[in-house]
Parts: sequence; structure tokens; C-alpha cells
Amino acid sequence: MIDPKKLVRAAFVAAASVGLAATGTAGADTFVPLPGAAVTETLGDGTAVTLRIVGESATISPSMGATPLHRNAWVSASAQVELSAPARSKIKPGYVVGCQVNIAGGGANSGANYSTDWAGENQSAGTSLGGNLSLGPGQAKKFYLLDLEAPDAFGMESHRPFSSIAGTSGSVSWHNSTIGLAGCAGYAQARAFTEVEVETAGSKEIVTVWGQPFSLG
Repeated sequence: MIDPKKLVRAAFVAAASVGLAATGTAGADTFVPLPGAAVTETLGDGTAVTLRIVGESATISPSMGATPLHRNAWVSASAQVELSAPARSKIKPGYVVGCQVNIAGGGANSGANYSTDWAGENQSAGTSLGGNLSLGPGQAKKFYLLDLEAPDAFGMESHRPFSSIAGTSGSVSWHNSTIGLAGCAGYAQARAFTEVEVETAGSKEIVTVWGQPFSLG
């Protein structure tokens, strides 16, 4: 005859095991490999500019806030620029983060106005240094990864979101940079981009390449 107490104890152990397994799955990091992107454009004076994002990935992690309003991710990639002739250029990598807004429509393009390519409304046009953001539904914001210190013309400390390049090529790499998002109750996305400002004797233009959007949960 089966002891009812043993059945209850066995059921309790099984339920506890399932609960632990579910907790472990929900709390695990999710690695997302991304394809990167590339664009080649010719400036007004004939200089060809090739801009790439390579080796891109994201690791989505439960945030320390541990609520549906918080997201956290670590992102890695390398931005590379190649020019057909020597020029002065500035390379500025960053990310766009959106809360319940479509950031998938941008593609690779030249020019500094990133927001006109998005389908969402009520977009935030703000730009910041650092990836700790607070966004509500329908808002999007871009931030730059670099925060380089350098003296200004008066010897005072200044910060710049770009790396200067002289010659025909250069790159900037980042590893496990943080994207922290708070305040978003709906779905959230992020997307890498890199801007390069190229100045030659006869031209000064900005070329932008966009990576593939990925979900922050």
C-alpha cells in the first residue's frame, strides 16, 4: 500500500525542482549574435568612404531593478572606416534605444538626421553620452559610446564623443559596454550605429551606417 505522506513529499520535491528550473531559465543571460553592417558612399569630391560595423553581439541580462520596467544589455562590436584618399575624419559609434517605437526603418544612410527614417511618432531627439537611459512608450534616444577627455582651446577639460583619424583608415572597438533602460513598460529595442565625419580639401560630409535592431525584451 502506498503511503500518502510519501506521495505528498514526492510531489513537493518535483514542484520545487520545476520552480528552480524555471527561475534559472528566466534569470539566464541571452547571447545574441548580430550580423553587423556596411555602407560605401562617394563624397562630392570623389573620395570613397566605406564604413562597417563588424563582430557585433549583445548579451541581454536581467536588470538589477528586476522589474518589467528595467532592461540591461552588454554590447560589443568594432566600427571600421576606410577612405580612398587621405583625409581628416571623426568616428562616433553609439546606439539608438527605443521603447515601443519602430527603429528598424533607418538602414544605412548619410547625414546627421537619424530620426526621420523611423516609423514611430513622439520620438525623442535627445542625444547623450553613456547608455543609462529612461524612456517612456513611443520615445527613442541615441547615445554615443565614447567619452574622451581633452583640453579645449582655453586649456579647460572637455569631453568628446568621437575618435579622430588621420589618413585612409581607422577603427574603434568596444567590449561589454552597458545599455541600461528604465521606465519602459512595453517592448524595447536597440540598434548600433556609427557616424563618420570626413573632411577633405573639397568636401565635408557625414556618413552613417546602421546595425540590425535587436530586442531588449
